[in-house]
Amino acid sequence: MRLTRLCMDWLKACVAAFQFLTRLPIPLQIDYTEAVFRRSVVFYPLAGAVIGGLLYGAGALLAHLLPPLPAAALLLAFWIALTGGLHLDGLMDTADGVLSHRSRERMLEIMKDSRVGAMGVIVCVMHVLVKLSLVYTWLEMLKSNDGGSWRLGLILAPMWSRWFMVAAIQGWPYARKEAGLGSLFQSVTPRFTSASLGVALLTTTLVACIAGQGVSGLAQLLLGAAFLTVLAGVAIGAYFARKLGGQTGDTYGALNELLESVILLGSIIAMLHI
Repeated sequence: MRLTRLCMDWLKACVAAFQFLTRLPIPLQIDYTEAVFRRSVVFYPLAGAVIGGLLYGAGALLAHLLPPLPAAALLLAFWIALTGGLHLDGLMDTADGVLSHRSRERMLEIMKDSRVGAMGVIVCVMHVLVKLSLVYTWLEMLKSNDGGSWRLGLILAPMWSRWFMVAAIQGWPYARKEAGLGSLFQSVTPRFTSASLGVALLTTTLVACIAGQGVSGLAQLLLGAAFLTVLAGVAIGAYFARKLGGQTGDTYGALNELLESVILLGSIIAMLHI
C-alpha cells in the first residue's frame, strides 16, 4: 500500500511537470501542492526531451516538404506553441525589469507588471530572430545529412535548459519577499537537483542510443551539453541574481529560453567543425 502511494505520488509529479511546462493534452486533475511541485522538477528534463523529440520529428517532416525558411518559421511557431509561450513571457518580463537599470525593488515591481515594455519587446524580437536563424541552419544541415551526433542538439536544447532551471531553483535564493509562483519551488533540495541531473543524463543516453550513436558520439553529447549548459547557465543566472538578489519565476523562464538558444548554437558550431 505504501509503495503504491509512493508510485502514485511520483506519477503525479511527472504529470505535473508536463502540465506545467508544456501544452500537451494530459487530461488528469492534479492537486498542485508544494510537495508535488518539489517532486515535479525531477522530470523537467524528461518533459524537455519530449518537446525536443516532437520538434525533431516535425523538423524532419518539414525539411522534406518545404524550403528551409518557411519550414524554420513553422517549426519555431510549433516550438512556442508546445510551451504556450510560457518561457518567452518570462524572458520579456525579465528584460523589462533587469534592463530598466532601476533599483532592485523597482525592477521586481516592473517584472510583476502584466504589461510588456519596450525592452521586453526588443529582447523578445531579437531572441526569436536568433532562434529562427538557428532553426533554419539546423534544418539545412539535417536535410544535407551533415552534423553527425550533434544533429540531436534540437532535442538536447530543451532537455538540458530545463535541467538548469532546476539547478537555478536550488542554487539561488528566491528574490521576492512576497510569495509568487516561483516560491512554490523553494523547498527543492540538492537531492532533487541531482535526481533531475540523473534523468537528463539517462535521457540523453537513451536518445543517443535510439539514434544509433556509439560511445564516442554519446560522450560528445553528454560532456558537451552538460559543460555548455553549466557554463552559460551560471553566467546568465549570476547576472540575474546580482541584479535582483536572487531568481524569480520570470528569470527561470528567461534562463530556459536563453539556454535553449545557447545550446542549439553550440550544437550547430559542433555540427560545422567537429
